[in-house]
Amino acid sequence: MPASPSTARALNDRLALRLLQHEGPLTAGQLKQLTGLSRPTVADLVERLTASGLITVVGESGELRRGPNARLYGIVADRAQLAALDVRTEGAFVLVSDLVGRVLAEASVPIGGDTGTGPAVEQVVTAVERTTKEAGADRLHTVGIGAPGLVDPATGDLRDSGGLPAWHRRLAAALQERLPEARVTVENETNLAALAEQREGAARDRDTFVLLWLGHGVGAAVVLDGALRRGASGGTGEIGFLPVPGTASLPSARDCDGGFHSLAGAAAIGALAREHGLPAAHDTDGPGAAEAVGAAVALLTGPPAAANDPADRFLDALADRIAVGAASVVAVLDPGCVVLGGEVGRAGGAVLAARVEDRLRGMSPLLTEVRPSTLGGAAVLRGALLTARDRAQDELFGPAAG
Repeated sequence: MPASPSTARALNDRLALRLLQHEGPLTAGQLKQLTGLSRPTVADLVERLTASGLITVVGESGELRRGPNARLYGIVADRAQLAALDVRTEGAFVLVSDLVGRVLAEASVPIGGDTGTGPAVEQVVTAVERTTKEAGADRLHTVGIGAPGLVDPATGDLRDSGGLPAWHRRLAAALQERLPEARVTVENETNLAALAEQREGAARDRDTFVLLWLGHGVGAAVVLDGALRRGASGGTGEIGFLPVPGTASLPSARDCDGGFHSLAGAAAIGALAREHGLPAAHDTDGPGAAEAVGAAVALLTGPPAAANDPADRFLDALADRIAVGAASVVAVLDPGCVVLGGEVGRAGGAVLAARVEDRLRGMSPLLTEVRPSTLGGAAVLRGALLTARDRAQDELFGPAAG
């Protein structure tokens, strides 16, 4: 059945707003060309969206002929302010942006390991409030949080996970209480990293791929036919618990030691580097592991005189370990593409990705391309911001389109 006039207007308005979001400011003529709508229809929707306060004239095009068709229309960026958080074991990163995603202010919040749950939550919430003020915002429309652990698909709450600080689970509720007008959502950090890599990073041309997160711990995010797959309990991609050969024990329901985490987590990478005579701290975290991997890559990609056998052997051994986990994922999902994400994935770059791909080719009949992350550890924060922006725009664009 044909759409009703109101439904057609809503669809046209949403289409125009999405184009303005992805393409930036456009003239009425460009909107007509990109949407395929008639000139009167475009004129009506521009007038409607301008009156609703969603778009405004932001300049003029370079056309010689002036007039209404030369005006550039853009989304009203200060219609709403958003916050994104990347929650880590040792603290959190916070940024505040406008509706089109332009960062207005950001902050880092270190949390000591001996900090109690209440004080830790208060430090992060206070940092969000302070960063919001620094951005010149009166209030936040949407807050997106990326955190390690399982997010319950039924409630949206972060579930209890062994080894993670208790303040992680309290944070979303505390933010909602202090920011009652904001919409606060939580998503698994690796899922957000995959979203960012798909939209802005290494997987922009892929509808199906797996992001293998290599940082402090390990994880995976699965994108099939353009959609993120979370699983029945929100645990798709918890490959740190994957039983693999080469470890001293098996993982348990509450501890991933003995699983793939024991082969490819930051501590394991640091120990592997030291075994090969390369410098690495004994308490290696995600950035520390990335530094060790990046230094090994630099030794191999510098001048010929810089060739380094220990670095070569270290990267070979690391690729062997990563391929063990990746091969299991490939055998089940056949994604065609694996992105090595996180700080370690980006530090290893094309050198590490090529070695992992070579090993997968020998272990599996399923052709799989392996790519390095282009966003690294920043992907979680970027993914949280993209999610917050999408949800805010879905709500704000909806009433105007109706």
